[in-house]
Amino acid sequence: MGEIGIDRDKYLYELPYWEILLIARGYSHRNREMWSAVRWAAFNIMSCSMANLKEAGIHRPTDLLQFPWEKSSSLPHGNMPSDDEIAEAQRIIQEENERLAREAQEGKPQDAK
Repeated sequence: MGEIGIDRDKYLYELPYWEILLIARGYSHRNREMWSAVRWAAFNIMSCSMANLKEAGIHRPTDLLQFPWEKSSSLPHGNMPSDDEIAEAQRIIQEENERLAREAQEGKPQDAK
């Protein structure tokens, strides 16, 4: 979809939930790297043109600008699920798919539990 470069139908109807989460996490990480590079460039430009940068308390790029994902957070990846959470979701989905397949073979209705 859009900037990620995945066809909308594949994204919405074919990819499993856990793959969508991994794609979103990768895209988010790529975005973070880009912003970090911009901050680094801005810091270097400012350090060339401002003699009193260190007097202002700016000794490294993170002093110039701190991004929200760099601040302490209770979640390891911001609002993205951890690898353990993705594995648990995969396990639950697999169990439900297996249950539905068994019921289909036995001729039972396929309603959720």
